[in-house]
Amino acid sequence: MIIRVVSWGLGVIRYTDDIAEVGEGMLRGFFVGWPRPASPAQHLAVLHGSFRAVVAIDSTAGRVVGFVTMISDGVLTAAIPWLEVLPGYQGRGIGTELMRRILEGTERFYSVDLLCDAPLQPYYARFGMVPLPGAALRHPAALRGGAIAAPHAQDAGAPNREAPGCAGDGTSRGSCDR
Repeated sequence: MIIRVVSWGLGVIRYTDDIAEVGEGMLRGFFVGWPRPASPAQHLAVLHGSFRAVVAIDSTAGRVVGFVTMISDGVLTAAIPWLEVLPGYQGRGIGTELMRRILEGTERFYSVDLLCDAPLQPYYARFGMVPLPGAALRHPAALRGGAIAAPHAQDAGAPNREAPGCAGDGTSRGSCDR
């Protein structure tokens, strides 16, 4: 468990990776700018399902004010899909501290990837990250209704969705064409 307490004019910010102390009621106001914000239940499931997650908690207000998540195979690769700090708490170093904490111990991975818009790349460069080309697929319907998918889709009977040109994609090629 990582805990650090920082006192700001509006409250005491505490950092922790112990997600067991986070409840849905503490997760309001996130996913700013999304077409439809994830529900607090979905957000909590994301935190629990992540390889690593660190949250910043305003102890005075009793709410999470920032979070960062990491997904990983645990061997060579990791990705940081989300870093968000509530608008009223931005500009205080909370995002920087969350990034510093999530990156601790990642030297064992060959790659730690993060996709972001070009204007944010200088921010992430402060952590040693370099701009690379990337690609993404979005499914807006997944945000509707608040249903939470099985943690491992393969275990739930979902089909294997490998990249085109790879074994298992229904083509005659036996390995990735990359």
